[in-house]
Amino acid sequence: MKKDFVFISESVTEGHPDKLCDQISDAIVDHYLTLDPYARVRAECAVANSILFIAARFASEARADIPTLARKVISRVGYTKPDFDAHTCSILTSLQEYPAEADLFFNEERLGDHELDLIPARQQATIFGFACRQTEVLMPLPIWLAHKLARRIMAVRREKLIPYLSPDAKTQVGVEYRERRPYRLYGLTLVVSLSREMTGAIPRPRLEQEIREAVIEPAFAGEEFRPDPRTLIYINPLENLMVGGPAVHSGLTGRKNATDTYGEYARHSGNALSGKDPLRIDRIGAYAARYAAKNVVAAGLAEECEVQLSYAIGLARPASVQVETFGTGRLDDERLADLVERAFDFRPAAILKQFRLRHLPAQHHGNFYCRLAAYGQVGRTDLPLPWELTDKAEMLRELAG
Repeated sequence: MKKDFVFISESVTEGHPDKLCDQISDAIVDHYLTLDPYARVRAECAVANSILFIAARFASEARADIPTLARKVISRVGYTKPDFDAHTCSILTSLQEYPAEADLFFNEERLGDHELDLIPARQQATIFGFACRQTEVLMPLPIWLAHKLARRIMAVRREKLIPYLSPDAKTQVGVEYRERRPYRLYGLTLVVSLSREMTGAIPRPRLEQEIREAVIEPAFAGEEFRPDPRTLIYINPLENLMVGGPAVHSGLTGRKNATDTYGEYARHSGNALSGKDPLRIDRIGAYAARYAAKNVVAAGLAEECEVQLSYAIGLARPASVQVETFGTGRLDDERLADLVERAFDFRPAAILKQFRLRHLPAQHHGNFYCRLAAYGQVGRTDLPLPWELTDKAEMLRELAG
C-alpha cells in the first residue's frame, strides 16, 4: 500500500449538466414523497442544448406537473439565458405508472423485528461506505475542499460578486500525502464558464485575480491546509472551456457518482443515487454504509474504514458485510465486521425506519433530496443528515471492549 502519493478529486456546481439532471430527478422524488410518503418513484433525465428529456416511473395517487417541476429547478440554478432558458427549453417526458403492489405500501415505523425481516431488497447491489480522519466530518480532504470551492463559486455568482459567471463550473483539488496523511495542497484547478455574451471580453489577468480573491481565498479561510507558494493553481487553463452548460455539453442523471461520494478516494457502487425513492437499496444502502464507517472511525477503532454491503434480490439482510481499515484498525477487520453487524441493522425497512427517509422531504418543505443532489450525498454539514450522526460510536467502543 502506497504511503506517499498525490490524490486529486473533483466537484462541480449545480449548474453542471449532470448535476442539473440529478437535481431535477430528485425534485420529482421530493414532490411525490411530500404528498405521499409511500410513493414509489424512479426518475432519470438527459439534457442537451435546448432539450430536456425526463423518464419517470411512479406508483402513487399523488400527481405531479413534471415539466413545471423541472423548469423551477432550471430557473433556480440560474439558466435563464437564450442559449438554455428555463422558460423556453423543450421538455419531453416518458411517464409510466408502476402497478400498485400492496406489499410495498407498509409503514415501517409500525413494524416489529420479525416484520422488518419480511421486506427484502428488490435490487442486487454491492455498496460501499467510507470514513477517515482527514477532516472534522471524517471525509477525504480532496473531495471536501473541491466541494468547498464549487459551493463558493455559486455563492459568488448568486451574490453577483463576479457577475459574468454562468452556473456551470468544475473544481479539482490535489493533496500530497505522506504516510497516508495529508501533507500539503499540491494543486488546484478551477474551470469556470462565463456568460456567453462575456466570452472573450474578460482579460485573463482580471479573471484570475477575481477568482483568487472572491473564490479561493474565502474558501480556504479557516482550513488547516491552504495554498502555499508551491501549490499549482490553474484557472480556466484552456480558453475553449470558457462557455459551459447544456448548450455546450450534455448531462445525465447519475453520472457523477464519485462527486456524490468520496471523490474516488474510496470505492463506490457505480449506481446512481439521485432519482430513486427510499425503497431502492442501492441508494439507501450507501447511506447506511457511510453511517457505519463513520461511527467506526468516530469510535477510535480505525483511522480509515470502508464498509462493504452486498445485497441479493429477495433477501432482507446483506449476504455479506465486510470491513477494510487499510492497516489502521485497532482490531482486525474480521472482528470489526462482526461488531458492525451487531451494532447496525442493514435491512432495507430498518434503514427506512431509522433514518425516516420517506418523511424527510415533507420535513424540509419539499426540498430535501434535491438539495442533496449537488455537493455530495455524504459528509455534508449544511443538512441534518441522519447518516452523518456518530451516535453508535460509544456502543462500538463497548462492544470492542
